[in-house]
Amino acid sequence: MNIPRSPTRVINPDAHIVRQLGRGRFIVMHGPDRGEFFTIDKSPLFLGSGNECQIQLTDPTVSRRHMEIKLSEGGLLLRDLGSTNGSFLKGARFRELELGYGTEIQVGQTQIKYVPDEQAIEVEPGDKERFGALFGRDSNMRRLFSLLEDVAQTDATVLLEGETGTGKELFAEEIHRHSTRKSQPLVVFDCAAVPHELIESALFGHIKGAFTGAIGERRGAFGEADGGTLFLDEIGELHLDLQPTLLRALDKQMVRPVGGDAYRKVNVRVVAATNRDLRSEVSEKRFREDLYYRLAVVRITIPPLRDRLEDVPLLAQNFIKELSRGRTLHARRHDLEQLKQYPWPGNVRELRNLIERVVALSRGEELDFSRKLNESGPSLVATSAAVPFELPFKNAKALMVEAFEREYLTHLLDTHKGNLSAASRAAELDRKHLRELLRKHGLRDPESGA
Repeated sequence: MNIPRSPTRVINPDAHIVRQLGRGRFIVMHGPDRGEFFTIDKSPLFLGSGNECQIQLTDPTVSRRHMEIKLSEGGLLLRDLGSTNGSFLKGARFRELELGYGTEIQVGQTQIKYVPDEQAIEVEPGDKERFGALFGRDSNMRRLFSLLEDVAQTDATVLLEGETGTGKELFAEEIHRHSTRKSQPLVVFDCAAVPHELIESALFGHIKGAFTGAIGERRGAFGEADGGTLFLDEIGELHLDLQPTLLRALDKQMVRPVGGDAYRKVNVRVVAATNRDLRSEVSEKRFREDLYYRLAVVRITIPPLRDRLEDVPLLAQNFIKELSRGRTLHARRHDLEQLKQYPWPGNVRELRNLIERVVALSRGEELDFSRKLNESGPSLVATSAAVPFELPFKNAKALMVEAFEREYLTHLLDTHKGNLSAASRAAELDRKHLRELLRKHGLRDPESGA
C-alpha cells in the first residue's frame, strides 16, 4: 500500500518559534517549482516504480524495487537494491548512504530531497515580563518567554534570527543559563570577526606546527565549549567551503584539529544566530541546506524593537537601573513616552546606547533627555555644558567620543543616502573600518541590511 502523499505545508514566515517534529518528508521534484511530498515516519519502506512499493514513482528509469529506506539516528539509511540506473549523491553513485535533512539525491532521472517536518509553535502569552536579563510586555515577547524555558532544558540546536541589535547574544546567554549545562562554559564565536584562513583553527583547534605561527596546541571553540554551549554568532557569514566541516562536527560531535590525524569527541550544545534570512541564502546557494536544517532544529525569530514599541519605556527604565552605578536616577514619563515615537533602526542596542549617554551626561537625579527626534534618530546635544566633568578624564572622553561617532555616522549615511562607498570616501575612512563603526553603534549597514 502506498503511503499517502501530503500537501505542501507552508510555515508562516512571521511565526516566532518553529521546531522540527522529529520526522521527515521526501520531496519528489517534478520541476523547479513543483514537488510531491511523502511523509517518512516508519520503516522499513521501499521506493520504486512497482505497485508493491510504499513510495511509488512513475519514472520509467526507476527500478521496480529500487531502494530500501530505514529510519536511523542520523536521519535515513538508504540502500540501493541493485537498481539498473543507480542512485546518486552529487554525481557519485552509492550503494548505501545515511541521508540527513536537506540532502538531495537522484534516483533514475528523478530528483529527491529529504526535509524535516516543521511546526509553528503558538501559545498564549504568559504573565512573565522577563526571562533572566530579557524584558518585554509585548505579547510576542511573553510568548517567547513562555517557551524559552522549555527549549533551554533540551539539547536541541537553536537558530536565532533577527535584525542587528535585537539581543540575539543575550538570548543565547539566557538559553545557556536556564539549561542543564549552565555550570559548564558558554563560548561565544563570531563567524564574521575571524579571518577566513584562521577560522577552521579557531573553531576546531590545531596542533603544534600545523602551520606557520602555530607554536603550540590550540583547543578551538568546540574544545573550549566541551560540556557546555557554543554560540555561533553571524553564522550566515561562514564561508561555503567551511560549512561541510561544521556540519560534520554537529552531526558526529567530533572535531579534527588542523594538522591532526585523529578526531576528538566533544559534547557541545550549539546556539547559532544570524541577521540574514538563511532560507533565502539557501535558495541562492550561498548557504548549505543540510547545514541550515541541522542548525534550525528550533528556529526563534526575535521581533525588532519597532514592532514592540510599548516595550521601550520598560527597557529604558531597566537600562537606567543597570547603568546608574549606585546613583538614584529617574526619567520623566513624558521623555519615556517620546522614545516610543522613534522606529529604532538599531533596535535594543541603539536604545541602550542612548540611555548610557543620557545617564553619563546628566548631573542631577532627573535624567536630561536634551535631544532632537527626527529622521536621523534621537541624539544628545553635545555641548560643553553636557561634558561629564564628575567622571575621570578617560571615561568622560570615551563617552563624548562615542556620542560624537554615532552622530557623525548617522549624518554621514543620511547625507550620502546610504551609499557606503561615497560615505567612506567623504569621511576618508577605510570602507571596512566604516562598517565596523556602524556595527559598533548599532546603525544599519545599508549593504548587508544589518
